[in-house]
Amino acid sequence: MPPERWLQAFPDGQWSTWSTLQGTVRAADTVWLPVTHPDWLDCVRRLQHTQGAAPVVVLSPVPNDAEGLRALDAGARGYVHLFAVPAVLREVEHVVRHGGLWVGPELVQRLLSATRQVLDQTPAAPRTVADLSVLSEREAQVARAVAAGKSNREVADQLCISERTVKAHLGSVFDKLGVRDRLQLALRLSGGDAATAPDGTPAPTEARP
Repeated sequence: MPPERWLQAFPDGQWSTWSTLQGTVRAADTVWLPVTHPDWLDCVRRLQHTQGAAPVVVLSPVPNDAEGLRALDAGARGYVHLFAVPAVLREVEHVVRHGGLWVGPELVQRLLSATRQVLDQTPAAPRTVADLSVLSEREAQVARAVAAGKSNREVADQLCISERTVKAHLGSVFDKLGVRDRLQLALRLSGGDAATAPDGTPAPTEARP
């Protein structure tokens, strides 16, 4: 039986073994795979080669950047704590189902730093910095703070507003600038391409607010 928090998050979800999962998973599904599975990394890769591959979220009891990078490199769309609360699990599912990635803020900063290094090494590449004039003054403040790598809580403390207000502003920023998530926002504000990485593949992205 799945833990109670999973039943609360996904009352219609299915608990499956790896042997049965391979023959039943659909593109419309989201696969949650714990690193406690002995071959979890290979499982992630194999799921990417199934017809209409479903997004995979890797669950870890002790999340760390190195493991998260391995999960993303294998094709996972999310990397989250194994004991995340139901509300977070539902938010992760929403993000990956809409084409984004879910990773922690520290890992986002590592990905962003690596992307910026590549961009700095290709000065001839066209750069389009986001036009913040379409944002309100408060939205622009939130956008800059998030692009600098601050969490919603840190932004709220910095601007003396609630986290709920930060999330509302950030959602509006995403819509107005046409980005899906935090890393795309950071790339747009730094002059990078929010849609693709330097090698032409889809850029890694972080969660919706």
